[in-house]
Amino acid sequence: MITVVSDTHGTDGHRLTGRTLQAVREADLVIHAGDFTTEAVLDAFESEADRLVAVAGNNEKAGVRERLGSERVVERAGVRILVVHGHEHDRTALNLHGRQEGADLIVVGHSHRPGVDRSGAAAVLNPGSHADPRRYRPGHAELEPTGEGLRGRLVGPDGEAFGEFDLVATG
Repeated sequence: MITVVSDTHGTDGHRLTGRTLQAVREADLVIHAGDFTTEAVLDAFESEADRLVAVAGNNEKAGVRERLGSERVVERAGVRILVVHGHEHDRTALNLHGRQEGADLIVVGHSHRPGVDRSGAAAVLNPGSHADPRRYRPGHAELEPTGEGLRGRLVGPDGEAFGEFDLVATG
């Protein structure tokens, strides 16, 4: 399983609770779309995740920015995933960047609004924020390999699924 999280906005710990903590611990891969804020939060995620692929967000302290780049690309189940925080990209720029990277899926954070947008060449997944949802529902995404790509769902820390989607590999 792949667990996708973003926008922790912590100071001294991972702020993971309930199903989100369980999903991070169970995952073969954890993708974090930025805004850990401090190195202590990044370190806490690294201690919980088997493998962490992460990018820096717009609220990172210097030490986090030095350790993480602004984008990453990873492939799972034939699905090519581009990870960016999203604060530097509008919808058009995301679509163009995704096409340039050959991405089937673009993972973003920044807005704290969980959802999947399929309007461009690549689907855009925002898992929301598990710890600082602001006016949105707290959440993370769980992705499972299928024969054709990945099946995903948006899940709250309480374990309630509130959205499902399929991502087909095009490569």
